[in-house]
Amino acid sequence: MTPLIAAALSAALWLPAAAAAADLTIYSSLPLSGDSRPQSEDIIRAEQLALEQNGGRGGAFPIRFVSLNDATRRAGKWTPLRTLANARRAARDPTAIAYLGDFNSGATAISLPVLNETGILQVSPSSTYVGLTRAEGAGASNEPEKYYPAGYRTFGRLTPPDHLQAAAVAALLHAERVKRVFLVDDREVYGRGLANMVRNRLAARGITVAGRGRIRGGARNAGSLARAIRRSKADAMFFGGITQTGAPRLWRAVHRHNRRVKLFGGDGVAEQPFTRRLSRGAARRTLLTNPLLAPSAYPPAARGFYTAFRDRFRKSPEPYAIYGYEAMNLVLDAIRRGGGTRQGAIDAFRATRDRDSVLGRYSIDENGDTTLATYGVLKVSRRGRPAYDRTIDSSR
Repeated sequence: MTPLIAAALSAALWLPAAAAAADLTIYSSLPLSGDSRPQSEDIIRAEQLALEQNGGRGGAFPIRFVSLNDATRRAGKWTPLRTLANARRAARDPTAIAYLGDFNSGATAISLPVLNETGILQVSPSSTYVGLTRAEGAGASNEPEKYYPAGYRTFGRLTPPDHLQAAAVAALLHAERVKRVFLVDDREVYGRGLANMVRNRLAARGITVAGRGRIRGGARNAGSLARAIRRSKADAMFFGGITQTGAPRLWRAVHRHNRRVKLFGGDGVAEQPFTRRLSRGAARRTLLTNPLLAPSAYPPAARGFYTAFRDRFRKSPEPYAIYGYEAMNLVLDAIRRGGGTRQGAIDAFRATRDRDSVLGRYSIDENGDTTLATYGVLKVSRRGRPAYDRTIDSSR
């Protein structure tokens, strides 16, 4: 990487306020502190790559890219106050036309109402909580309406929402011959919602819910949960939640108390900061669902992205980078089709149909969700990394 490129990337990641003025601004809000930092940095790099490949423009309109951190070093993950500050900063900016983020569903639940009230298009590369866009599986009776105070939709996402992930999880448990599963969540919007929807789909697969629990305070109660799982005679545990709320501690405790229990998790733990903390025995019992696929499982167009990313940044991209890349490309296209106005970008995004992309062909439905429905199943490699195993079509 040349010194000029390195300096430009550093500025994009850490000094957003110093960016040059432009006609329109796209903001990014991701966790750049804690375990999620490597993933988030590569999402930003991929977004920057897409912007560069489009000549720094959305059609005829020059674009300024501003990267914000929704996490703090002390918390080690996203925080409500930082997320709210980011959304308000974009909302106060008259040049803001789009917002890429947030990464975590709980953070998006905070930023979305602020941006919706201002009429700014928001596209998340990863927030999968169903209640953000639809009532099915929502945790509150006023979802998703409460996220749209302006009375119209301004949000969309490129990862399949969690009602599809729940179907993929149920299919995976059935394929792995699970008869009794103990469900655990981390009390956050994403984890609680995913566990609830998995529960609702198990009976149709002939699987019994052996019990339900929630981790507290970084999984300080991991031991008591592990003992409850052993008493329940469950042959598997499914966890809905994220790495940063104590998942590695839970995994170690459950495996220590019952080495025969199969361990399953969703995309919130499908990352190396989680898998590298597992004991070898627990790793061998673990399978994870994730909308991310192996590079070879994407359409041929994806090869160009992976090659360009490695050439530009001298490294292979983290898994979610490809979603950041497509999010930026889609938003730039929406700005072009929408004539450079906020409402035009929103309308163009929502009108997206049969778009060919590095992720495959997809449309944006009336809720703002992608029509992509394929999930990957990941195992843990001997080096403690998530490794692609197979795919599951959650629409079946």
